Amino acid sequence: MLGRSANGIFWLFRNLERAENTARLIEAGFRMALTREACDASDEWRSVIVTLGLRGLYEAKFGTDYAGPNVINFILRDKDNPGNVLTMCELARTNARMVRAGITREVWESVNDNWLRMRDLLARPVTETRLGDVLDSLRRQSTQVRGAMEGTMLRNEIYNFARIGSFIERADNTARILDVKYYVLLPSISYVGSSLDNVQWENVLRSLAGERAYRWLNAGRMEARGIAEFLILDSRFPRSLAFCYGKLRSNLEHLAREYGSETDAHAILREADCDLHSTTIDAIFEQGLHEYIAQFINRNTRLANQIQYDYRFID
Repeated sequence: MLGRSANGIFWLFRNLERAENTARLIEAGFRMALTREACDASDEWRSVIVTLGLRGLYEAKFGTDYAGPNVINFILRDKDNPGNVLTMCELARTNARMVRAGITREVWESVNDNWLRMRDLLARPVTETRLGDVLDSLRRQSTQVRGAMEGTMLRNEIYNFARIGSFIERADNTARILDVKYYVLLPSISYVGSSLDNVQWENVLRSLAGERAYRWLNAGRMEARGIAEFLILDSRFPRSLAFCYGKLRSNLEHLAREYGSETDAHAILREADCDLHSTTIDAIFEQGLHEYIAQFINRNTRLANQIQYDYRFID
């Protein structure tokens, strides 16, 4: 398979995953902002911007005014934000068109429908009353593309590059939300264990669509250590770091068999996978959650870059 084609598949599914993750993060921020005083609501919207790594770009345009409508439209459609959701959907469609011969008609139609739908919805500024419809559409369209891929694609190298793109992006998103939503937002160590602390952890779960699953497994108890363990080490939850790396291991193993050898990316993955399966939540908290997550994010980025190098995504 040409590296250019592998790159197109990889980034098609990274962009779709990123768009869905962004929608979930906005929804969590919006829900939290509705329940807070005006100044606290501004903090919630700031946290969304910080989590997405957009603080510098945002403040260059709006200063420190973190009003909901400004944040929502900056993330979804603002041309001053090159990583806005509309651009993500357009890039996904561009990549899908580039690899049109390698994907099924159902996958192409789902991606194209996603772009057309989002182009229409984001043609004008999004008000808070319209936000729910926009975010619902983003999630549904992403689910439809995944369903089309799972139901129609051969389990070959194209499928594996698609899955690798998805799970690299998902692992990065989960790790960044864990790090930023807690350690940036919590104002002081004195708040640990307080009602504010519990609300922040609940918001982390909502951002990752894990609140219901966690409550079901833990009889509704909300506590930091249990939630961190769930999101990092519980391989049953499809957005946990352990789940994502289990899938990455499987897909990279398929590529090794397809191409007849392993690459340096396999060694990086083995190191990360071994760490996830040998550590405990007590060891993570003893090391420091922020330090552990920072190490994970760096290694995840190194893995993504190594995959692109090993499989010649870039000439």
